[in-house]
Amino acid sequence: MANDPNPTEPPFVELDDGKDAVREARAAQKLKLRRRGMYALPSLFTLGCLFFGFFGIVQAMNLRFDYAAMSIFAAMIMDSLDGRVARMTGTQTAFGAELDSLADMVSFGAAPALIVYEWSLRTLPSNRLAMAVAFVYAACAALRLARFNVQIGSIDKRFFNGLPSPAAAALVAGFVWLMDDHGIDGKTVAWWTLVVTLAAGLSMVTTAKFYSFKSMSKRAVSFTALAVIALGIGVAVAEPAIALFALFVCYLASGYVVWAYHAVTGKSLVAPVAGEGGDTKV
Repeated sequence: MANDPNPTEPPFVELDDGKDAVREARAAQKLKLRRRGMYALPSLFTLGCLFFGFFGIVQAMNLRFDYAAMSIFAAMIMDSLDGRVARMTGTQTAFGAELDSLADMVSFGAAPALIVYEWSLRTLPSNRLAMAVAFVYAACAALRLARFNVQIGSIDKRFFNGLPSPAAAALVAGFVWLMDDHGIDGKTVAWWTLVVTLAAGLSMVTTAKFYSFKSMSKRAVSFTALAVIALGIGVAVAEPAIALFALFVCYLASGYVVWAYHAVTGKSLVAPVAGEGGDTKV
């Protein structure tokens, strides 16, 4: 011990420093993996939306139109969650927005058009007319999604410019589900199906304003409103097909009520909002 030049220096200091470096490296790796998981989570919901749209097409080919219609509503749930999750986790990216648009085109454009064609439109007297109606719906969905992408940040976020594609898909799928649930064959209501499909499709490309419900979370909800919501949930549980179709018919009508109010009074309920971000999803 007498030959030790530094008798008071604790041994293995370098080993302790090495342990600290290993802990820091592990913590950094865990943080990196956690951030990767956060970025992947919204996209998983988007892919879920895409899956249910694809599933609906497959079920229509198998003549299970009840499952096909329900899958569109399941896709709507997935679509409503991906953007919210992205905003909550701060993981909004341009890639996510493009993926969301492609998934919406499949689930709310192509899938409803194919489902309603296989269920009813193909029984119209003219097969060309049936294909034209289904194509018009799908084309309007594509135009609606493209217009939404280029108008982000230039319109009032409280309102959609034209019927949203998920709501249009819900109208078509809800009609199929309602008729199928009551044992009504698509052939007997083929002309009504044509009207519903065209109304849903063309409403997507109009300039009518439809409330987006994005500002509801910032407002207090009255007790009466909660009671009405509870009643609506009860009706939806008892008769889901009737309740959902009626809900989206009312939503469709609301846009034209706003349009009529503007046409009659000359007053607009909406105003362009410059510089505000849109609903970009991951």
